[in-house]
Amino acid sequence: MKSYFLPLAKTSLILVYLVIFAGAAVRMTGSGMGCPDWPKCFGYYIPPTDIEVIQWHPNHDFEKGQMIIHESSLWKAKETFTTTDSYDESHWEKYTRHDYAEFNAKHTWTEYVNRLCGALAGLACLVMAIASFSFWKTRKGITLASWLVVFLMGFQAWLGATVVYSVLNPFKITTHMVMALVIVALIIAIIRAAKDQTVIKQYDGKFRVLLVISLIMTLGQVILGTQVREFIDEQVKAGIGNEYLWLNNPTIEFYIHRSFSFIVLFLNMYLFYINRKLGLGFEKMKWVMILLILEVFTGVLMYYVHFPFGSQAAHLVIASVLFGVQFQLLLEARKCYYCGKSEN
Repeated sequence: MKSYFLPLAKTSLILVYLVIFAGAAVRMTGSGMGCPDWPKCFGYYIPPTDIEVIQWHPNHDFEKGQMIIHESSLWKAKETFTTTDSYDESHWEKYTRHDYAEFNAKHTWTEYVNRLCGALAGLACLVMAIASFSFWKTRKGITLASWLVVFLMGFQAWLGATVVYSVLNPFKITTHMVMALVIVALIIAIIRAAKDQTVIKQYDGKFRVLLVISLIMTLGQVILGTQVREFIDEQVKAGIGNEYLWLNNPTIEFYIHRSFSFIVLFLNMYLFYINRKLGLGFEKMKWVMILLILEVFTGVLMYYVHFPFGSQAAHLVIASVLFGVQFQLLLEARKCYYCGKSEN
């Protein structure tokens, strides 16, 4: 079982990143309310593809919990029954979690695929946690951390439900995103702990402190970015359909986010310089720089080319990958007391 653990952990990490990508696609397409209930979608395990399915019809079979849109509101079947020639309200109860009652097949299936990705990632994490029992006698921390991932995935699913019930509350969306990055960091730490070999790097205290600061800055940028995205969503809801006008009068968060990105870039350029000058051997700094350049580039595209298709999703996914690479670097940069090598 132990020989399968690392492949399972890496698969879990990839699938969690897939969920982040799917979530970014949901935000990019405005599909967050594509399924107005949770965990089902309009009361179905497989969501409808046509609005006719969720409208009242005479002589139609409805199962308990299935929904219809009637008089601009969501209604849920109280029990399994067959409709008669006229609408009978006694068979229905009004859905009171929220008052959002719209159907868009594209949005519904985009959100549904996002949920399927989440379920698949959760299953992978559960299998990883079961496999982690092979470490219980020798390295209990790996087992405990693996089951913590399972708990956090469940908590993340609950957060997803609260996002829907709140009709995409900005604070809950941000919390949902931050929790995804916490799960990413924890799985990365598990993977590193489960590896037999230890990669010895030269320790430098200043480099590690700056890495911590850089990681915190990246997380801060992700949080600010979700707030900027919420402002854009509000612009769209207000009826501003022209993407050229979305950032005409942005909030202060946008300016902080944009200016801070250059501070993050310059800090990591300095880290790249220290790494090369002192010969510390952190090869992942190259990936950090590449990801940062791509991140700035997608940000410039959104502002100056007015949100070309895919740029928003790419911006978020690149930031998430950047966070993961920086966290790996931070783990590698710890002082090693048992590597058989004197440290600075």
